[in-house]
Amino acid sequence: MTGILETLAEYLSLDFVRYAYASGILVSIATALLGTTLVLRRLSYMGDGLSHVAFGAMAVGTALGFADSFVVSLPVTAACAIVLVRSGEGKKIRGDAALAMISVAALAAGYILMNIKPGSSNVSGDVCTTLFGSVSIITLDETDVAVSAAISAAVVLFFAVFKNKVFEVTFDPDFAAACGSRKRAWEAAVAILAAVVTVVAMKLVGTLLVSALLVFPAVSAMRFCRSFAATLVASALIAAVTSAGGITVAIIAETPVGATIVAAGAVLLGLSCAFGRK
Repeated sequence: MTGILETLAEYLSLDFVRYAYASGILVSIATALLGTTLVLRRLSYMGDGLSHVAFGAMAVGTALGFADSFVVSLPVTAACAIVLVRSGEGKKIRGDAALAMISVAALAAGYILMNIKPGSSNVSGDVCTTLFGSVSIITLDETDVAVSAAISAAVVLFFAVFKNKVFEVTFDPDFAAACGSRKRAWEAAVAILAAVVTVVAMKLVGTLLVSALLVFPAVSAMRFCRSFAATLVASALIAAVTSAGGITVAIIAETPVGATIVAAGAVLLGLSCAFGRK
């Protein structure tokens, strides 16, 4: 036990580890709040689809020579998020079909582009890092922490101020529209925030694992919370514990950070399912 504490103390003395903790907790809180809304709207898989779109857009940005591929990935992902949120209103292609087609096509296109015009000589390493976030979290700096803090603050403020509107469009968007609420505008706002958080969260756990940050805390909180507000608060707390615990275990066990955070979320979900109702 003493050796473990000494190892943690040694790692916590390093700047990049503290940045990883701060950024991980802040991003996890934002994803948990948005994930609660997406889960309740039966759009749980949206985070995974958006991360695939972001992966393809980042590959396009790299191929076009942008120094920061987020300049391309962020607007493209936000546009796709709005399309996916509204796709359930169509009659020809339903939301789940549109999500599957867009996400798979974007993932394939991104991988093709990364092989045609790679950003570095190690294409396999770049793809693995992007998909699983295995090493990107250790490269975080003060700017990444500031961005994570700004996004987390924006999401928390949005839900604190407009909780009732989000509640309306989450549980009964048609009734909200009939009562005069601008349903499309609120749906677009949630979709854009989800896109921004997804793109940022990709640095934490990678493309293929980002949906876990959106889904696990929300579903865990729903096992023992009975109100929308309580579920939001509980999911944010669970997400913070999951992120901090996952990073800690990854340091001690020397496992990939992103996958370990997801595993911690799965463990907490299992515990909430076992004891939540009691």
